[in-house]
Amino acid sequence: MEKIKGSMEVLSSLQTTVDIEGLDHASKELYKNKEILAVILKDVVREFEAYDTKQIMGFIEADSITDNEEVSPGRTNTRIQGSDKEFVALNEKVALFDTRFKAVNPELSDGKIVVSLHIDLEVQRTYRPGYPIEKRGLYYLARELGAQLTLVTETTDYGVLEKCYSIWICRDAIPREEQFSISFIEMDNTKNYGQCHPEKNNYDLLTLVIIRLGDEHFDAARENPGYDALRLSHAIMYPHKPDFLDTIKQYIDFSENEMSGLGESILLEGWEKGEAQGIIIGEARGEARGEVQGEARGVDLSAEIFKVVVRAGVQDNTIIAEQCGCTAEKVSEIREKFGI
Repeated sequence: MEKIKGSMEVLSSLQTTVDIEGLDHASKELYKNKEILAVILKDVVREFEAYDTKQIMGFIEADSITDNEEVSPGRTNTRIQGSDKEFVALNEKVALFDTRFKAVNPELSDGKIVVSLHIDLEVQRTYRPGYPIEKRGLYYLARELGAQLTLVTETTDYGVLEKCYSIWICRDAIPREEQFSISFIEMDNTKNYGQCHPEKNNYDLLTLVIIRLGDEHFDAARENPGYDALRLSHAIMYPHKPDFLDTIKQYIDFSENEMSGLGESILLEGWEKGEAQGIIIGEARGEARGEVQGEARGVDLSAEIFKVVVRAGVQDNTIIAEQCGCTAEKVSEIREKFGI
């Protein structure tokens, strides 16, 4: 697979991926980057099979990648402020979308008409949360399809409905024989009586994809279908393994990004310092979470200073310290170390 040229946005997301469990908000933010999405979509979206990852990035509508939408039966397509996508109805349990976006459907679009794919990507800690993931995924698909119609009347044109994908990436509680596998569940015309031939484009509107990972040891053969989606997803779900950056760089090329060396240095330095600090705190206080707390702080502080200086253009160490929650002396130390 040809590498994708990495942007500052995905580099920043990598720098703020701090939870050793790999399933915190910062880790999920990685799935909002087109570079990451393109690799996964290449393997699991049938309409993209004939295209390379660079072309797929072009199909993704970047402005549609958001987590501030509410979709509900009575209030379709409204927007709210918040950190997660959700759809809510009166007396209904809140359901959250992790990453929801649109992409051009190259099979049905031409120079004059653009037809979209509506894609929802869900990151799930456990494959067995007490109910079948398949049923939840189908429910999300039904709501995603219904959300395309703002109001149903006698004159509603159902012909405008566009295809929906719901992609679920599960990490834990997966039976050994099912680990590192992918399932595709979709609508099909299974039987016809008489001379009838329904057109596939009129009913091929819902596809559920379930990506099953496994434990920390990645165990899938390179020649297996879906290898790249499995490999990259596994790295993101276990971001503090030693080979994390090496795996990411198999798919994303930062060589032309002049800040990439600095960014990677900050990231690695944060991990090393944070791990050492966490071990000390954990031993001193006897807290099992000492390593996690220290690791998170080490990465987070370096990444925050990097973003404030490089991306926001702030140069005053006192202001940077206030924004990052540390001392001006600490800011000065990190800036001097990395030449920021």
